[in-house]
Amino acid sequence: MKFLNFCFITLFSLGTTVCAQQNSTELAPWEYGMLDIHHINTGRGDAAFLILPDGTTLLIDAGDMSETHARTLSARNAKLVPNGSKSAPEWIVDYIRQFAPKDKTLQLDYALITHYHDDHFGEMDPNRKLIKEGDYALTGITEVGYHIPIKTLLDRGSHFPVDLKDAEIQKKIDKNDAYGMIPTLQNYWKFISHQTKATGLQHKTFEAGLVNQIALKTQANDFPGFNIRNIAVNGHIWTGRSNETFSLFKKGEYSGENPLSTCLKISYGDFDYFTGGDISGIDAFGGTDIASLESNIAPIIGPVDVATLNHHGNRDSQNSFYVRSLRPRVWIQQNWSSDHPGEEVLRRITSQKLYPGERDIFSTVLLQANKEVIGNRLEQYKSQNGHVVVRVERGGKAYKIFILNDTSEQRELVSEHGPYASE
Repeated sequence: MKFLNFCFITLFSLGTTVCAQQNSTELAPWEYGMLDIHHINTGRGDAAFLILPDGTTLLIDAGDMSETHARTLSARNAKLVPNGSKSAPEWIVDYIRQFAPKDKTLQLDYALITHYHDDHFGEMDPNRKLIKEGDYALTGITEVGYHIPIKTLLDRGSHFPVDLKDAEIQKKIDKNDAYGMIPTLQNYWKFISHQTKATGLQHKTFEAGLVNQIALKTQANDFPGFNIRNIAVNGHIWTGRSNETFSLFKKGEYSGENPLSTCLKISYGDFDYFTGGDISGIDAFGGTDIASLESNIAPIIGPVDVATLNHHGNRDSQNSFYVRSLRPRVWIQQNWSSDHPGEEVLRRITSQKLYPGERDIFSTVLLQANKEVIGNRLEQYKSQNGHVVVRVERGGKAYKIFILNDTSEQRELVSEHGPYASE
């Protein structure tokens, strides 16, 4: 598969260089039959806005780390972008309004929360705006859902492996948790309760093994080659057969949110995309953990064209077996911290020994600390900053990557990469 950079085409007769794109400053609008996957950078956590081939919309996560934390405002963390005039969720809303299909009612047909950490669903603090009708505050997904109606909201549930609504469990988690998880969960449940009554929101638990729990809403018959498979959640993993699953964890065993993340695979013709929240695969001594989520799901997922880096590329992720099994042509890093990527992660995902061929890496942001510590190895990234958009052509035979300016409210097109042939 050859890499073609369409942003550098020389017009010899004029002696100039231009960018081969529909409009020199804008991403061309989504068209019926396309699959668009927008990895949005706010500097405050993950958010991915998807427009499925028939126009069905999906938001995966709505990160919103509190501005009251010293760590959020430190050099260790990314800056809020494009500026501080809006909150991170408000910027997500603004982004969706810009790129959502113009001929459809503005709504999120689906929203999925991968797990209950601040950089994925929000965080309570005293400065959050309270909505009296419903008695909930605006942070993360609740702020997005306040501005844009959500029809179906999916998450990992609240009863496995521990009952998160149990007061004693909450005390134990709250004592050891640094993410403000329990107060934010309580706020999230208030939002769900109110929106269920006020707008008809449907709240469902993401179930491992199901295919098309997230489905095309209007014209599914036009796209028989499209589906979304739920690979894992709460340590329950699809076996690869029918809707059968097996579990890595027992009830009562809670070792944190990350390994409980939802994992899904999107297939469209020959094109495959995987995203797995904050799962990991490295043991305490830096080696491949064969019992980890990554190791267990890798052979079930199989080769894909595009994969997001698990846990933002943290050093506990992307073990060798996982990398060799998925071997994507394109890696996408949703980043906000100087912890991401771990240099050893970068070595694994670029290793020709783990799998041959070209591979391109795109990050929503890389901080100065990364550059000072890792150095020239970061030059292997095709893009280090910006919203990263995957656009798959109708039928799924090819796709391109577009980088949009995350420092601008207009989100101008910065570069275009591809086309890549789906495999």
